[in-house]
Amino acid sequence: MDRFDFCRALARDAGKLAHTAFGTSATSMKGRHDVVTAMDREVERFIRAAIDKRYPQDAIIGEEDGGSDGERLWLIDPIDGTANYARGLPRYCVSIGYLEHGVPTLGAIYDPSLDWLYAAANGCGAWRDGTRLAVSPCAELTAATVECGWSTRRSAADYTALIGRILGSGAAIRRAGSGALGLCDVAAGAVEAYCELHINAWDCAAGIVLVREAGGRTNEFFAGNGLLEGNPLIATNAALCDKLAEAVGIPL
Repeated sequence: MDRFDFCRALARDAGKLAHTAFGTSATSMKGRHDVVTAMDREVERFIRAAIDKRYPQDAIIGEEDGGSDGERLWLIDPIDGTANYARGLPRYCVSIGYLEHGVPTLGAIYDPSLDWLYAAANGCGAWRDGTRLAVSPCAELTAATVECGWSTRRSAADYTALIGRILGSGAAIRRAGSGALGLCDVAAGAVEAYCELHINAWDCAAGIVLVREAGGRTNEFFAGNGLLEGNPLIATNAALCDKLAEAVGIPL
C-alpha cells in the first residue's frame, strides 16, 4: 500500500500546483489542436522529482518528457484536459498510473476544480475520497450515454463514423475534453461508457484501474504496443461491453 498512499498524495499535491495557474499559464502548440502550457511541464517535473526521490529504481513515462518502460512503471499525465485548463474551463485533472510487469496496478486522478481525488488499486476497489465507486447498472445502449474522446491522431472521417455508429446503436454521446475524467465518470456511474479510437497510455492508465475496480470492463488496452504507441479504448460496464465493442468495431 505504500505506493498507493504515495500516489494519492502526489496526485493531490500536483493538482494543487496546477490549479495555481488555472486559466493563466503561458501556452504554446505541440501540433494542431494540441496545446501545452508552461504548467504542464512544471507539474510533470514536480511529479518526476517526487517519484525519483521516493522510488529511484522505478521507471517513468510522462506526456511531456517521455521516458522508458520498466518492471515498475509510473505513467504521468500532468494536466489532462489542457485545452480546458488553458481556457479557464474547470474540466481537467492530474493523472498518475502505475504498472507492475505491464499490469495496471494502481492509479490516482485528482480534479482540482472540485477537489475530488479518485483512486484505485487492484483488489481494493475504486474510490472518490471516502465514497466507494460503482459503474452504472444500465444494460441497454438505448439508455446509455457514451463519452467519445477525440484527437488529431485519427481522421475526422474516422471520428464522425464512430459517432455515427454509437448513435446508430441507440446510445447518446458527449465530449467533455478529458479522457481521464471521462473514465472517472464511468467508474462513478455518471456515464455508461467511454470510447476513443486512439488514446495514449498516460491518459488512461489510472482510469483503467478505476473502471475495473468499480466493477467495469475495458478492452485490453496494453496489448501490442499500447504502452508506447497508444491504442483504442472502451471502458464500460459488463452488461454493455460486448454490445458497445461490436457497435464501434473495437476488439476487446
